[in-house]
Amino acid sequence: FSFLQERLRYMLVLLLLLHGADSFYVPGVAPINFHRNDPVEIKAVKLTSSRTQLPYEYYSLPFCQPTKITYKAENLGEVLRGDRIVNTPFQVSMNVEKKCEVLCNLPNKPVTLTVEQSKLIAERIREDYYVHLIADNLPVATRLEFYSNREEEEKKKEKDVQFEHGYRLGFMDGNKFYLHNHLSFILYYHREDVEENQEPTYRVVRFEVIPQSIKLEDLKADEKSMCTLPEATGSAPQEIDPSKENQLLFTYSVHWEESDIKWASRWDTYLTMSDVQIHWFSIINSVVVVFFLSGILSMIIIRTLRKDIANYNKEDDIEDTMEESGWKLVHGDVFRPPQYPMILSSLLGSGIQLFCMILIVIFVAMLGMLSPSSRGALMTTACFLFMFMGVFGGFFAGRLYRTLKGHRWKKGAFCTATLYPGVVFGICFVLNCFIWGKHSSGAVPFPTMVALLCMWFGISLPLVYLGYYFGFRKQPYDNPVRTNQIPRQIPEQRWYMNKFVGILMAGILPFGAMFIELFFIFSAIWENQFYYLFGFLFLVFIILVVSCSQISIVMVYFQLCAEDYRWWWRTFLVSGGSAFYVLIYAIFYFVNKLDIVEFIPSLLYFGYTALMVLSFWLLTGTIGFYAAYMFVRKIYAAVKID
Repeated sequence: FSFLQERLRYMLVLLLLLHGADSFYVPGVAPINFHRNDPVEIKAVKLTSSRTQLPYEYYSLPFCQPTKITYKAENLGEVLRGDRIVNTPFQVSMNVEKKCEVLCNLPNKPVTLTVEQSKLIAERIREDYYVHLIADNLPVATRLEFYSNREEEEKKKEKDVQFEHGYRLGFMDGNKFYLHNHLSFILYYHREDVEENQEPTYRVVRFEVIPQSIKLEDLKADEKSMCTLPEATGSAPQEIDPSKENQLLFTYSVHWEESDIKWASRWDTYLTMSDVQIHWFSIINSVVVVFFLSGILSMIIIRTLRKDIANYNKEDDIEDTMEESGWKLVHGDVFRPPQYPMILSSLLGSGIQLFCMILIVIFVAMLGMLSPSSRGALMTTACFLFMFMGVFGGFFAGRLYRTLKGHRWKKGAFCTATLYPGVVFGICFVLNCFIWGKHSSGAVPFPTMVALLCMWFGISLPLVYLGYYFGFRKQPYDNPVRTNQIPRQIPEQRWYMNKFVGILMAGILPFGAMFIELFFIFSAIWENQFYYLFGFLFLVFIILVVSCSQISIVMVYFQLCAEDYRWWWRTFLVSGGSAFYVLIYAIFYFVNKLDIVEFIPSLLYFGYTALMVLSFWLLTGTIGFYAAYMFVRKIYAAVKID
């Protein structure tokens, strides 16, 4: 138990260190200082809906347009996410209030929506679309106030405040559609400390909006583009009738408030949207369970092995030992190369590539360098890292291929560089065709696709070849025992030694350790939330590596004890068993959490889920395979073999 106590003490220290990691944040850009009356540009990012999973650009709907539309130059991650950042006609100046102003057209000439445009807006409202704007790189949020389930007396005093990303395009009442045509912007600024005679400088620290639907007749506008808002009680909302033309005014108001929030912590509002308590509880829970189980497993395996090795090495009991069954009996076949060694080494090479990429991305993100304020940085970094990690993938694949008596290294290198990326590219291309058909901004433009292909064949492929060449030339892994000429017959196996049973048994522990984190990752991907808890994620990743390794060692030990020496492929498949549970969880999440009903959104969901499951299987399979391979070499090196 002292061993377990030591482990738990170590985990607590790690948890304390990581407590700071989830809130530590390096801003993506330098702060912008504004003086009074300086223009604060409001840009539009996209329209999103968790019901359709198809983002659209802002001007796909007939909103008011500025005289010249300019799109911001975007990085790879932003393009892949479907962001299309564009300027808007909102005129906002630092610390200047605006009661109500008409956005476009003359006040006496309202905007007329054609039947087609009205239909489109009604459809987007029905699909529950949100509009995303940014001011000084801060996304707009809608404040939601509600009473929590506290005691009656406390209810009157305290409301819970949560924020929703973006604002709803409109709402439905029965079968009628209403558009939010008036936006009340509430911007918070922090006054910076300056010397006495200098003009004060301000920084934007929060951007909220209260969307309202106000009927054309109730918005009284004059010639100067000013308007007066009706009393809250007496106004009717602006209906959009999809069967005819509609007339309306787009208006907005601006209100500034001073805030104590410093610029460096301005993202905290957006990032504390989900309950961190659940996170802490679940992480500590899975840490304790996994390390307790791993402690027990390690102790059992080590004790059993010591007994085995002591028995096998007793000189005088040679006759008894030979009659016994056990893992020593298959020593002449345990390192016999498996079928399809090229494919096995290629998949493991891709697994190593993924492992290195994920480890570096999570670590860098944990240090706060890939925060949500640097849009698309996470995606861009992951893409480039995967390309550059081809060197390591190639090296490990080449060395293993040589150990498995492979000779055609050039074909092996090509297989490593194209097998997994080819599957990913193929699935993404097919899904992209469907998104193109829907004219969504989530479709990857053709030039970007060509750029990705150039990166694959111009960076990744040569690097894999380079790594493979050196790996293949290096001394192969030294196996401690010789392989017999004639393969040994494998006895009939029990039902529980079946591959599928093994996958089910081996997947439970790693999946249980990371299951809560999976919920937050899914919410970030499918419900447009921000994911920022990389401190937790790093810890979960370590737990995953430990649990995969241990389960894999236990499974390979049982298999060798049953005198079945065909462990190469089996270990790789069984260690990736948690990917099967991830697939089951994804189906559960789809049915219970998302309101997706249409065909194309469902296809997108399951297409991307298939990619996630495949990648996860490669990752966990590779971790398990290398753990088992090291274990097998260790135990056969420890016994004397005549």
